[in-house]
Order: sequence, then C-alpha cells, then structure tokens
Amino acid sequence: MTLAPYAAREDRSRGRRHPEAPPQGRSEFQRDRDRIVHSSAFRRLEYKTQVFVSHEGDLYRNRLTHSLEVAQIVRSLARGLALNEDLSEAIALAHDLGHTPFGHAGQDALDDCMKPYGGFEHNAQSLRVVDELEDKYAEFTGLNLSFETREGILKHCSLTRAATLGDVGERFLRRQQPSLEAQLTNIADQIAYNNHDVDDGLRAGILRIEQLLDVPLFARFHGEVTARYTALTPRQLRHETIRRMINALVIDLHGETARRLASAKLPDVDAVRAWPDTLVSFSEGMERDNRELKRFLFEHLYKHHAVYRVMYKARRIVRELFEALFGDLRLLPPEFQAAALKADGDAGRARVVADYIAGMTDRYAADEHARLYDLRQLR
Repeated sequence: MTLAPYAAREDRSRGRRHPEAPPQGRSEFQRDRDRIVHSSAFRRLEYKTQVFVSHEGDLYRNRLTHSLEVAQIVRSLARGLALNEDLSEAIALAHDLGHTPFGHAGQDALDDCMKPYGGFEHNAQSLRVVDELEDKYAEFTGLNLSFETREGILKHCSLTRAATLGDVGERFLRRQQPSLEAQLTNIADQIAYNNHDVDDGLRAGILRIEQLLDVPLFARFHGEVTARYTALTPRQLRHETIRRMINALVIDLHGETARRLASAKLPDVDAVRAWPDTLVSFSEGMERDNRELKRFLFEHLYKHHAVYRVMYKARRIVRELFEALFGDLRLLPPEFQAAALKADGDAGRARVVADYIAGMTDRYAADEHARLYDLRQLR
C-alpha cells in the first residue's frame, strides 16, 4: 500500500530507546505490535473492567476485547486514509496497558491516593509499562518500542508529567500535535467504547431501548432497522442498530478527515505536528450526535445505581490497598519490596505501590484486599 506523504514511516522513525538490529520479515511497527501482544500487561487486560466487572457476566467487554475492537476500527480507517496501519494497530493495542483494575473508578481512586506524590494518569502508566515495568528481555527493560508507538500511547499528559518524560513529552510542552495515526486511534477509542457500552448496557438491562430513542444517533438507525425488518429478536435488533451506528461514525470520520487533509495539503509528518489543531475529526453534525450519545451514557449508564454501587466498592478496595501497602512495605511481594526500598523518598515508594496496584486484575485486587482486611483469611 502506498502511504500518504503525511503518514508515519518506519524509515523516518525516531528510533528506539535502546538501539537494535532491524527486524527480519516484519516492519518496525509490526515488531512493536508483536511485543505488545506477547506482554504480560496485555494478557492481564482480559480480567480488567471496561464497565462491568468480570463476575457480572462472561460476555461483557473487558479491556482486552475493547483494545481489539479499537484496533479493528483504526486499521480500517488508517487503510482508507493511506496512513500507517501497523503503527495505528500497535497504538490501539497498547493504549490501555496501564489501566487499573475496576476501570475509571479504580483509576480515580488511585489518582486520589497518589495526589501528594505526583498523581496517577493511566496513559502515563501505559508508557511506564512499555518503557520500564515489562521485564522479559535480556538487553533492556521494558519493550523498547519505537518512539512513534510510545508517543501515540501518551494520549493525555499534564505538563508537569510531560517534563519528566523526555522525547515523548516534548509535544505537550511545545503544544504540538501527535501523528495522524495517534489522532485516529484516539477517536477510534471513543467510537468503540461509546457504542459497545450501549450494547453492554442494554444486555445488562440497565439501559432500555425506550430511553435510547431520545438519542438522535441511536433513534435514526433503530428506526431504519425496524422499518426494514419486522420480526427481529431483541439481540438482532440491538446488534443491527449498533453496527449501523459504528459504521456511520467511521464513514463520517473518514470523510471529514479526508476533507481536512486535502485542504491542508501537508507535505510530511512534521507539518502534521505543527498544525494548530487536530486534523482527525467528525463533521460538525456527527460531532454533535456523538457528544449527545456520550452525555446519555454518562447520565444513564455510568451514574446508574447498579454500576455506581459496584464502583463504590471498587474505589474502596483500591484506596484501602494503597493505604495498607504504602503504610507497610513488607506487605508487598518481594520484588516490589526491593524496588520500593531502592526508590527515592516517599514519592518513589508510592509510585512502586501504584505500579503494583495498577497491574492487578479485578479479581486479584479483590482477593488481595480480602487477604489483608478479612480477619477470617489468616494466610
């Protein structure tokens, strides 16, 4: 496939933190993808919450299935826009590696605990995972990914944190844009989680079709499906509506982004970085519809009492784990104890505790909490 002039190219990559011989039989970005897929952090995503924790049902999305769905969407978009598919896929598969157990509730709780010690940002933690915490290779720590993949993982970052991150933090300090592949993955992430949260919410019985008919994007395609098919099962109706929503969002994103790129006439990736705004975007009307869908989910799914009650317990688990482990480092596993003892001051020790908690699956976090706080479990 011929890449557009503004697409990322491996022969113009800014390289890896530790020099390596070029890969054989695959591209540099394919090597990144393969290392991500074979990482321990990637496998743990199967047991980390998207919205519903694992014990609530086996068929709800988790962080792993979400990452795969983002990768599928972004590859299609990258191909259509003549961008680098392999880089887009690598970023998509890695973007949630640093997420805590229990989804955003766990992240918010850990961030609260870490506020005196520099805070916790899951994007920065994903970068920390691939740069430092994975430890399989003989010649370097981390996965030694290319600059372009590492930069794409870091979707959001505070200026304070960016100043500590070297090359990948530069764009935040200089107010520059990331690659188009990174921008595209960011929006593909939104498409995936919004629509699949609708699907999971309906299957869980927390959302109802009647409520969703107030959402213009859903109502449009629900009406199209019911007009065309008269005897669908609830599962078929749900799937046919949501797949049309995803398709419409993808087509609109492709069309609007292609229009902006044609107008901008960018000669290379450096011109993308210098552009004053993101170039990957929905049209104005679709942006409005997507925003309304997000607002609906926030009010009716994420704040629903059934979800809130579980997330309340999740925040307590994370908070109390941090309090116990930071209060007595001897409660940590030996390798984390050793890292904490070598760390620089309370902030360094807190970061090691955060690393340990962020790497937990939902089940492991709940079990570890029970081992520390349930007096009936004397083991």
